[in-house]
Amino acid sequence: MTPIGYFMALSAILFAIGVAGVLVRRNVIVMFMSIELMLNAVNLAFVALGRSVGSMDGQVIVFFVMTVAAAEAAVGLAIIIALFRNRETVNVDELNLLHW
Repeated sequence: MTPIGYFMALSAILFAIGVAGVLVRRNVIVMFMSIELMLNAVNLAFVALGRSVGSMDGQVIVFFVMTVAAAEAAVGLAIIIALFRNRETVNVDELNLLHW
């Protein structure tokens, strides 16, 4: 049996990589993938904690999070494609649609 600390450490590392990807990169697609990486890190933590407690609650929560993530991925990619068609760039600094 693998100790829960290993899973939690891996989850924290993956979440930190995702945060760094969102903060450092200026490409919308890379930022989107970083957000998905953070979601998967939290899912790993939920499953690990649920398994250590001996409950299925973590897996049930992950099921609902993955359902929401699938919808978010579809909507997010549609928005990214619409922005690219409109502005012909995926650089965040050049996308100023919400500025006054």
